[in-house]
Amino acid sequence: MVRPPAWLTRPGGVRGPRLTVHLGAWLGIAFTICLVTGVLSHYVQHPPGWWHWPARPVQLYRITQGLHVASGLAAVPLLTAKIWSVFPKLFAWPPVRGLGHALERGAVGLLSAAAVFELVTGVLNIAYWYSLMPFGFIAAHYWTAWILAGALLLHLAAKLPVIRDARRTEPAGDGGWTRRGVLALTGTAAGAITLATAGQTVAPLRRVSLLAPRLPGVGPQGVPVNKTAAAAGIVRVGESYRLLVTGPAGRHALSLADLLALPQAEAELPIACVEGWSAGAVWSGVRVADLLRLVGAAGTDRPVTVESLQAGGPYRASVLEPGPARDPLTLLALRLGGEPLHLDHGYPCRLIAPNRPGVLQTKWVGRVIA
Repeated sequence: MVRPPAWLTRPGGVRGPRLTVHLGAWLGIAFTICLVTGVLSHYVQHPPGWWHWPARPVQLYRITQGLHVASGLAAVPLLTAKIWSVFPKLFAWPPVRGLGHALERGAVGLLSAAAVFELVTGVLNIAYWYSLMPFGFIAAHYWTAWILAGALLLHLAAKLPVIRDARRTEPAGDGGWTRRGVLALTGTAAGAITLATAGQTVAPLRRVSLLAPRLPGVGPQGVPVNKTAAAAGIVRVGESYRLLVTGPAGRHALSLADLLALPQAEAELPIACVEGWSAGAVWSGVRVADLLRLVGAAGTDRPVTVESLQAGGPYRASVLEPGPARDPLTLLALRLGGEPLHLDHGYPCRLIAPNRPGVLQTKWVGRVIA
């Protein structure tokens, strides 16, 4: 076996347990925030039987998903610095010094691979580069997150003695670098990335968010769009359009004029997308609860299925739980900002409900089933 060159295995003076422990603590905080908010988002979109997501507070999903993306992006420079701090150990000689050492190195390899995979696929997702992921992003990202969590806990347990003993002061490193200098540089990089992207959620930061893939206010009627009507196969909606509302008391076929003749309500709600961007807007239209009354489902405890005119796709239909379906802020919106919906925003009507991911705010609604 060929021995690696000395420059790979020679530790720099600034590298050491204390620096690595500090970087690991920062990275652990970022990963924990990212894991908790990511699992929450997954359960909102793919709820297990015991899961119930509330309609209030209306901004909750906007905040949690913004934190998910922000913490994931901040973790990129943190992980880079963490790997740099232990880089010489990756090439230590001999590479394996027994079964225990082999298991430890294997666990570190799994932890590193899972961390890199999560961050790379997350960045590709928020940048809409799905063509670079020839696999199901949602399942792969979700299950790898649990692998990462388990590997991280095992790594912490194995390194507890090192963490406990890493209290001694580190000497200055090569070129005058110190532990505090490396930490300051890493923290600055994480902060800069956050500022450069957080404007897609925090509107006051939009002027400095040069790397944000979406910005509030940029799009038809001042609201961003992920999937356009053309991408969904919706070319136009003609005068023959009818919304079919079905429930215990029968079925109603409502034209756009019929919908406009019903009592109209207004709600100021955000569109909050899984990619991390969100934008607030004023929507108006018919309360879903009022439609349920037409078909005898208002007083029931039944979920409501909302289907799109879109021919296919994983999100052409969504399900409202009984509580959110009957919330007075849950609308089939007909207008955005006082104007009829743009086709890309779901004309003639779309679902807009509080505290709900954008992918579940079904556009081009053609059927409501209670």
